[in-house]
Amino acid sequence: MTVNFILNGEDVSLQTEADARLIDLLRKNFTLPGAKAGCLSGNCGLCFVILNGKVVPSCLIPAFRVRGSEIITIEGFSQTDEYQDIIAGFQEAGVACCGYCDSAKILAAQALLERRSRPGREEILDAFSGIICRCTEPESLAAGISATADIRQQRRYGRGV
Repeated sequence: MTVNFILNGEDVSLQTEADARLIDLLRKNFTLPGAKAGCLSGNCGLCFVILNGKVVPSCLIPAFRVRGSEIITIEGFSQTDEYQDIIAGFQEAGVACCGYCDSAKILAAQALLERRSRPGREEILDAFSGIICRCTEPESLAAGISATADIRQQRRYGRGV
């Protein structure tokens, strides 16, 4: 089957089996290794991508479901100001980054901050509950999201807000 969709802002098309996993398409057909093939059952968060504005585990998404969709991977998202805000907020709060689960944490942070510009501690912890991460303490992650919210607000509206 032919699958047409938007990937990191570009129209793409490929021939694939209808039940091929999105994670495999991204890694093999587009050479985008940012989404990691962890548990392959949607439980670890390492394969997160943004699909039509929502963070989803790409290991559970069959090719036929991405037709006409917009997908943003960590590679595409890393080109944005919002990515830079998250990196700065994580650095300010001392969030550990091991290189393995970073894309899951960053994309989950973006999805949360898109829904709520100033999420509370419990919202933050809940938003990250689907990510298996052994390198970051939950409290530093909460501090990183709060710092990111401040940085983003300052960038968008100026220091006086």
